[in-house]
Amino acid sequence: MLDLVFWLFFAPVLLISLTVHEFSHGFVAWLCGDPTPKYAGRLTLNPLKHLDLLGTLTLFLTQAIGWAKPVPVNPNYFRNPWRDMALVAVAGPLSNLILAFLFAFTLQALEAFNSSPSISPFQKLLYLGTRVNLALAIFNLLPIPPLDGSKVIVKYLPREYRYNYLRLEMIGFLIILFLALTGLLHLIINPILSLLMNIIFYLTSLPFS
Repeated sequence: MLDLVFWLFFAPVLLISLTVHEFSHGFVAWLCGDPTPKYAGRLTLNPLKHLDLLGTLTLFLTQAIGWAKPVPVNPNYFRNPWRDMALVAVAGPLSNLILAFLFAFTLQALEAFNSSPSISPFQKLLYLGTRVNLALAIFNLLPIPPLDGSKVIVKYLPREYRYNYLRLEMIGFLIILFLALTGLLHLIINPILSLLMNIIFYLTSLPFS
């Protein structure tokens, strides 16, 4: 049974995070010379342009994984396809790390200047925003095709292995779904997430200490 209060906080945070993630992919592709995201109408922060019905439904059913509509990219426009594709791929998780820092910084600022012992709904939203964005960054950097991490790692593989590695996309979703449904995905992500949460809240608390 879904916790409706949780989803009231979680849904808008996830919507913002996924929108910025996909926009960042498209923006960096455009900077690298690919007009495809612009022609597809994906250089926008309008979440309706990035929502994927199946990805949203999967998120509600599994409460673990979901996705937005992938931004179309044509590597034929890139001067250095393997390098530029890696830059496009890492732009999404990097945008989530930046969002996580902004959420955490705002939360720390509120706590530093708020003497009330109670935690406001907005503070809960900021904490969840930090956690969700860090989790998205970690998840997307896993080296499982078609996740972003695979497109970063492939640049550093010997050329003879690159295409065979990327062909794993055909079974990559099944691997991810298996990891999510068995709880293995949480076992992989949670220790890294806890470490990064401690680091980011330490770093964002420095100006107020």
